[in-house]
Amino acid sequence: MAKVRLPRMFSDGMVMQRNCDARVWGTADKQTVVKIKTSWNNRVYTVKADAEGKWQTSVKTPDAGGPYSLTFDDGSKLILKNVLIGEVWICSGQSNMEMPMKGFKNQPVDNAVADILHSTDAQLRLFTVKRNSRFAPVDTVNGSWQQAAPASVREFSATAYYFGRELRQTLGVPVGLIVTAWGGSACEAWMTADWLRAFPDAHVPQTAADIKSPNRTPTVLYNGMLHPLIGLAMRGVIWYQGEDNVPRYKTYADMLSTMIRGWRTEWGRGDFPFYYCQIAPYDYSLIGWDVNSALLREQQSRVELSVPNTGMAVLTDAGLSYGIHPRKKMLAGMRLALLALDKTYGISGITSQSAYYKNMVIKSDTAVISFERADMWIYGKNGLKSDLFEIAGADRNFHPARAWIERSKIYVKSDSVPAPVAVRYAFHNDVDGDLFCDGLPVSSFRTDQW
Repeated sequence: MAKVRLPRMFSDGMVMQRNCDARVWGTADKQTVVKIKTSWNNRVYTVKADAEGKWQTSVKTPDAGGPYSLTFDDGSKLILKNVLIGEVWICSGQSNMEMPMKGFKNQPVDNAVADILHSTDAQLRLFTVKRNSRFAPVDTVNGSWQQAAPASVREFSATAYYFGRELRQTLGVPVGLIVTAWGGSACEAWMTADWLRAFPDAHVPQTAADIKSPNRTPTVLYNGMLHPLIGLAMRGVIWYQGEDNVPRYKTYADMLSTMIRGWRTEWGRGDFPFYYCQIAPYDYSLIGWDVNSALLREQQSRVELSVPNTGMAVLTDAGLSYGIHPRKKMLAGMRLALLALDKTYGISGITSQSAYYKNMVIKSDTAVISFERADMWIYGKNGLKSDLFEIAGADRNFHPARAWIERSKIYVKSDSVPAPVAVRYAFHNDVDGDLFCDGLPVSSFRTDQW
């Protein structure tokens, strides 16, 4: 038996990030010298375990290719086989990231039957971190690498799979996806106590007995499901979370921004790409929440404009009024992939970012709305109009409005509001977005801060 022990993500069938100094680490007997041989260049790296038996080093990875092997030798050899070099992404969040291709019971994923059937791809590798809620940080995760095939894809995150499939088809290199997600999880659960000091309403557990919820208590998923991965060489992160934070929407932009900065600092790989889904429309009154989730979507919209190297996939057209787990997971994965292929990989000829509200000008009884990122102009799902606008005067009472599109601007008016002051678009829980630009939906927005 080899004495070298590795975290589970370092195992047969893994994908390593290409063209980088890829960190590897593990344990061995105290003060033991560990030799690591990489088969792609037959180079040997030497590292010595410390007084606790821990060791870490980095190996240089080549351009995409494989399969290769890594040999760890401290007198006994441990060989990792069938290792590919390519693009590695961490995929995290709550249930809409966790939701597998097979769906949840009574909650299918659109077109999953055909997509599972045709999913075999030996160069797309999948790793799902098993749920683990911990009071203190741990050093490894539970899971295993699998090649994409119907049996493995059926159980794998649908959003992550569609994201990875698009990267594979466009880049033509091996892709490794590591999903670390837990349904119903709070953003706070994926953060450290230090990062949460700015958020006094986040009650960080002081003892294990303080953990009231395994997926919502602050820090517990960072400790059990993220901390073991930190330092792993990867390209970036995709994130689909926010539903649990709807009742606490006021702090979400700051919280997610703090989380992103925290992950980046700990990973030590600079401002790596962080792309996220805006939560999809859903009638939250069905679960007893008297809050408008458009306020959380508004918070999410602010992050991509303030945090470098981020991007938001808008899903106003991909919700499900009676279900918090919408079926259109291919749209979510595709739009995340567009962000990566455009902003990270530099693929020309694609649009990845939705147009967004710029300003409003009042002309008599009509509000004129302008947009950023709207070079191809705005259009409606049902023609050059929208049915989802409301307008208000100084009394702050909103009325349904007529909205028509002229080139890149939208004109909004209502006979009930002769002196308009504010406009809102799709600013409700349950909407089916009807505004688009260059193939991507426009987020819900408002001109007021009432």
